[in-house]
Amino acid sequence: MWWIILAIIAVIVIWVVGTYNSLVHAKQNLEQAWSEIDNQLKRRFDLIPNLVETVKGYAAHEKSTLEEVIKARNAYLSAGGSVDEKINAENALTSGLRQLFALSENYPELKANANFRDLQVELTGTEDKIAYARQYYNTSAREYNAKLLTFPNNIIASMFKANFTEAKYFEAASEERENVKVQF
Repeated sequence: MWWIILAIIAVIVIWVVGTYNSLVHAKQNLEQAWSEIDNQLKRRFDLIPNLVETVKGYAAHEKSTLEEVIKARNAYLSAGGSVDEKINAENALTSGLRQLFALSENYPELKANANFRDLQVELTGTEDKIAYARQYYNTSAREYNAKLLTFPNNIIASMFKANFTEAKYFEAASEERENVKVQF
């Protein structure tokens, strides 16, 4: 009789430990995915000062656009540790970079500048890597959230609420959702 009770307790303990460990694994995967976004953003941030300096020489009177890009870059770097703050700051930077590249359309000499073209190619490649990292992060967030919210994992997650909270998805900024306007 006591053996049966001990066996049931052992099974419950093993189940709790196994479930907890699988939640920890999913959370670590999510954090690693966020780290990849952060790495790619750092790469982009390192390119921005060179890009701004190149544009300054051709479009000095477009100071507000240049300042907006630098301000958005600094906002991300000074954003707190929360993913939400960093996502908002990154979306602002993406918007500023779009304005900066749109600005280049008004300056044919700037568009023809080899340094600007090289930086633009480098940033385009980095943007592709950021897009892939966002996709991987959102996949990791979906898997983590599903694991966190499904029964019986949600029982263990609720016992350790401080360790497991639902992950936010990395969503596009509202400007990125608008249709592109083409005019002839």
